Amino acid sequence: MNYLFFGTGVGDLDESVNYRCGFTEFIKKNYKPKDNIFLIEANKLHISKLKECWKSFKNVNIFNIAIARNNEDEGIKKFYYAEESAPHFQTCSMKIDHVMKHYPNSKKIKSFKVNAISINSFINKYLKNQSIDFCSIDLEGIDFEVFMSLNLAEFEIKKISIEFQHMSRKQIREMIKKFNKNSYSYMGYGYDHSKLDFLFEKKVIKLNQVLSIILGYTRSKKIRHLINDLIN
Repeated sequence: MNYLFFGTGVGDLDESVNYRCGFTEFIKKNYKPKDNIFLIEANKLHISKLKECWKSFKNVNIFNIAIARNNEDEGIKKFYYAEESAPHFQTCSMKIDHVMKHYPNSKKIKSFKVNAISINSFINKYLKNQSIDFCSIDLEGIDFEVFMSLNLAEFEIKKISIEFQHMSRKQIREMIKKFNKNSYSYMGYGYDHSKLDFLFEKKVIKLNQVLSIILGYTRSKKIRHLINDLIN
């Protein structure tokens, strides 16, 4: 199995969220000794904790790099975070307005620079010609841009879990349209323990594809739960 995690934070070592990280928990529960884990995190302050989180596992590859919004956006990028989000600074983004949305009264916005490559460049470089069994995208405000740049026709990615909470309804509709066009089907909530991710699998289930279109027209949790009940 190949697990690919974009935007890892500190894994399951953040006390502010009760030491929970849905995709980290999923990997640890299903991990086999021959599996490969690829962890991508832009914030260098997370790396030591991330190493501690995965110290008991083999074949873990940790990358302190950023994922660019698209293929043309590669290079050195500035990231922002609020000092109030200490100690782990989980709300860290290349969009300063994303940080300000979470910390509107902050007067202590800090920044750092890190190299960014596109999601396509990363997969080509480190997983070329390999199947990706599980992929999670949680990139603090740029999830939509990154996903729309992802070449689904080139790479074999079986399951993709992507955070939707910062997307507009129009963006969710465009994302789902791309998934459906590339023979993916909506499978319910993703791996995030707070149910803020959607999960798509590389197989065609017409009912799931049709029902998924509704997700782009509503913010209602009740309707999302109803759709998930219908497909599960």
